[in-house]
Amino acid sequence: MSSLHHNDPEVSRIVDQELKRHNETLDLIASENYPSKAVFEAEASVFTSKYAEGYPHNRYYGGCENADELEELAVKRLKKLYKSEYANVQPHSGSQANTAAYYALLEYGDTVLSMEMNVGGHLTHGEKINFSGRTFNFIRYGVNKDTERIDFPQLEKLAKEYKPKLIVTGASAYPRIIDFEQFRRIADMVGAKLMVDIAHTAGMIAAGLHPSPVPYADVVTSTTHKTLRGPRGGFILAREEYASALDAAVFPGIQGGPLMQIIAAKAVAFHEALQPEFAEYQRNIIDNAFTLGEELKKGGFELISGGTDTHLLLVKLLGMNINGRQAEVALGKAGIVANRDPIPFDPLPPLKTSGIRFGTPALTTRGMGKEEMKQVAQMIIRVLKDPRNEAILGDVKKDVLDLCARFPVPGFTD
Repeated sequence: MSSLHHNDPEVSRIVDQELKRHNETLDLIASENYPSKAVFEAEASVFTSKYAEGYPHNRYYGGCENADELEELAVKRLKKLYKSEYANVQPHSGSQANTAAYYALLEYGDTVLSMEMNVGGHLTHGEKINFSGRTFNFIRYGVNKDTERIDFPQLEKLAKEYKPKLIVTGASAYPRIIDFEQFRRIADMVGAKLMVDIAHTAGMIAAGLHPSPVPYADVVTSTTHKTLRGPRGGFILAREEYASALDAAVFPGIQGGPLMQIIAAKAVAFHEALQPEFAEYQRNIIDNAFTLGEELKKGGFELISGGTDTHLLLVKLLGMNINGRQAEVALGKAGIVANRDPIPFDPLPPLKTSGIRFGTPALTTRGMGKEEMKQVAQMIIRVLKDPRNEAILGDVKKDVLDLCARFPVPGFTD
């Protein structure tokens, strides 16, 4: 009997239910993944008990000599991984990394040019309901209606018109490679700084399979738990000239003590990403997403921008008598976990949406390949073409369980 089960059987029961859910469903949420067992061990380490407010060799608590060594190691590995002059591993999340970057680069009310959320941008890229949109003056760029790719002529026009202090790129639901050099050119044209949020593509960039924004951006932010396959957390990369401002923005600007156990797990994840086999793993993620997308197209579904270059793809549901929320629920009943997502020029509100997003990191981590993606695509097609047919949902659920049994979740059980 585990200590958790003995001390708190109610929480233990819920944890067991969540483990069962993972073991018996297919996780196609693009922003989720399964870390290695080593990452889990680091997260549960003795560093959970250490308060280390401040930075290495400049802490506000005693007994931080090991915390200092750990954080310095994590920073060293991160800088090597992305060939960056500066790195900060303390942000608790990608959103907090973005917050710190804004506070380091902007003053209250400054103008920022960023991607619309309904074409792939993130909540922290200027949505009015978020701190970002309430603190700064965000102007939004979008995608070309025909290609559904970033509309650079529009972007350049807006930059010239509004003269933003900062331009933000990077996305949570944009399936194509982003041309960072183009963004740098436009930023320089109007005297703006450039910030790139690589939360979704961090693993592919680390593996050299996606262009790196580091040579072009003033500041780069990211999470560590998506394609990078680390713990839940964030980090910041930048040119050395911004080091002091960014450090101060993180602490004492928006955070107190860092989560040293998470920094330990980040260090492990950075080490894993520096290994040769990590590139092959990232290639498999991309290949799996491409295969999944092609099979869905064969089944009659239309993809935003016609396909994907990355780990994710968006399916249009317009004209299919089903919205994104309904698709999410139907797939969930069949054991396929995905999320509704807005599409460019979406006529439906965010709680419904006309699209659904799929991602392949978690299934790739389980060891699934192209043949399994073809199977998964057929399951998705069966559900979405008849989402109210309980018999079909039940049959697909059985197929999901069979596939899950062949590919157990790593880290939790190995």
